[in-house]
Formats: sequence, C-alpha cells, structure tokens
Amino acid sequence: MHDSRIHIENAILPVETQYSMKLAVIIVSYNTVDLLRDSLSSVYHSAQVSGMAKDDLRVVVVDNASTDGCPEMVAAEFPQVQLIALQENLGFTRANNVALATLGFSMQADSAQASVATPDFVLLLNPDAVLVENALGQLTSFLARTPNAGACGAHLQYGDGVFQHGAFMFPSPAQVALDLLPVEKLPGGYRLYDSKLNGRYSARQWSGVEPFEVDFVLGATLMMRGETLLQIGGLDEGYFMYCEEMDWCLRAQQACWHVYALPAAHIVHHEGQSSRQTPWPAFTNLWRSRMRFYRKHRRRYFPGHLMLVRTILRMTLGYRARAAWRAFTHGDVTGEAVATELSAYRTLASL
Repeated sequence: MHDSRIHIENAILPVETQYSMKLAVIIVSYNTVDLLRDSLSSVYHSAQVSGMAKDDLRVVVVDNASTDGCPEMVAAEFPQVQLIALQENLGFTRANNVALATLGFSMQADSAQASVATPDFVLLLNPDAVLVENALGQLTSFLARTPNAGACGAHLQYGDGVFQHGAFMFPSPAQVALDLLPVEKLPGGYRLYDSKLNGRYSARQWSGVEPFEVDFVLGATLMMRGETLLQIGGLDEGYFMYCEEMDWCLRAQQACWHVYALPAAHIVHHEGQSSRQTPWPAFTNLWRSRMRFYRKHRRRYFPGHLMLVRTILRMTLGYRARAAWRAFTHGDVTGEAVATELSAYRTLASL
C-alpha cells in the first residue's frame, strides 16, 4: 500500500545563486485544512515563478493531530510532500523540531549532525501564510548573496490586503502595557500601536524595496540559513508556542549573525487561524512564553527589568479582570465566558 507520509519531493532554488542550493520548507498544521492547501499550492507556484530547479526543494508538513482532514488532504493532493502525521498536538515549537530533526539538524547548538546532508536554507511557514509570486526566490537569493545574514522574513499583509507587521524589536516594558491596556481609547492611541514604543518598524521602511536589519521576524515566514541553524541549534522547546522565533533570532545574533526584513517579498498571512480556535489558552501560552523569554535573556536587559515587567503584567491583568467582571454584571458576557477569562488572568498573575 502506498504511504504518502514517506514521499519527499525536491523542487527549487533561485537562478541568481548560479549553483544548486537546497531549500526545505516546514509547515506545521493544526485544523487548517483549506488554508494549508492554499499555502502548499503557493509554495510550488512561488518556486516555479522564481525559476528554481526541481530536486532542490523539500517540503515537510508536520500535522499536530488535526481532526479536520489535514493529513488526508496532504496525502491525497500533495503526495510529493513529506507528511509527518503526529498522534498528539506537540505545539508549534516541538513540531517544527521534529521536522528539523528529519532534515538532519540537531536540536543542540554545535552538536554532531546526522549523516544526511542538511539543506542550505530552511523556511518556517505557517499554514495560514500564502507566498505571493516569487517571494520564495527573493528570500532564498537574499540569504545566498548576503553572507552575514542568518535569517530573514517577508512583508506580510492580511487576507484583505491590509499591511501586517512581520518584524519587531525585542520587547520592552512599554510593549507589555500597550499589549494589555485599551490604548485605542486614548487620543491618538492607534498611532502608539504602530510606533517604535511598541516595537514596530516604520511604514517608510516597509514601503520601500531595500532589506533592512531587524531584531526578529515572525515565525509565520522565517527563513534561516542552514549554517546558522547548525551553529545555534533548533527551536527552544520550553516555548510551547509564541516567542520561539524571537528567541531563535536573538540566539542567531548572539552568534554574530544578522536578521533582515525583505519588504519586496510579499506574503498573505491569515493571522492566528489555529489559535483562534482556543483564544484563552492561546493568550495564556503567549504570556507564559513572553515571561520565559524575559527570564531566559534577563542579562540583556537592565537590572530589575523582570520585576518591572511582572508588576506591569499584574496591574494590567487586574484592570482587565475588573473590566470583565463589569461586563458580566451588565449582562454583556455569560458567566462561563467571564470565568474562563478570569481563570486565564489568575494563571498569568502567578508567573
């Protein structure tokens, strides 16, 4: 019986490199069957448009125990893809590491590698992300011609065409407050969300075509050089989901690599399709991961930074808890809904 899970197709790389370089694309799926289909189709279309040679692209889909037919769709419609169908949801980070190990990368920095040849570049791509035209070739050729670049990301937009930030500065205490408080109710509040104070890069940089250096790019579309990955190791599995790409990019920079955003490489990102299925667990995972990042990398921040972040987090959670309770007393939300929300706040207040 044919088993599509062990089928691997190679396919592509940019002509600008002038010699064959191997590219691997990893997609971790969870109950996003229609989006996954579009994402996979866009990978092969972008590879073709970019003029990449066949036999140089390897696509790996790791499915986190989906129940909507994701594995079956991949097996039936994309037999050339290597499908790893997990029996449990390992989360974004561990699932990506499963694929990285399959590609021959060790999870530990500078560890001895497997005997198989590792790809020159690895792209982490969300199942809700669609590559536009030659985006794949632009990302790959940029790394090929930029020796100091360890990783790069693309210009993202939502499904309706609205711009989405795809790269950020490492988080500050101000970002904690801006993320949790209703800043939009303040005069000019929306402008604060898109400001440097909130870790955003300017619209002027994104509207151009020149690559620019950033702190980190979103894991929705993050391409890393294989050499960098061999040096720093895989994703930190202490992050179930969220912040793993921030940690990865920081580790790359600590190893003297640079991270860039490419405004000319466009990706349509239907953000948060998996996490919206479980919003409060996703919210809890986000802040648990952020606090882990602050603790792990506390030496790069000023003394007392972690304490300040904890204080801001608890104060803003208290504000949100009171607002949720008022909404319940006014009949705007159900008792079950407010109980779930308050439970998430209590969990985070103990971090």
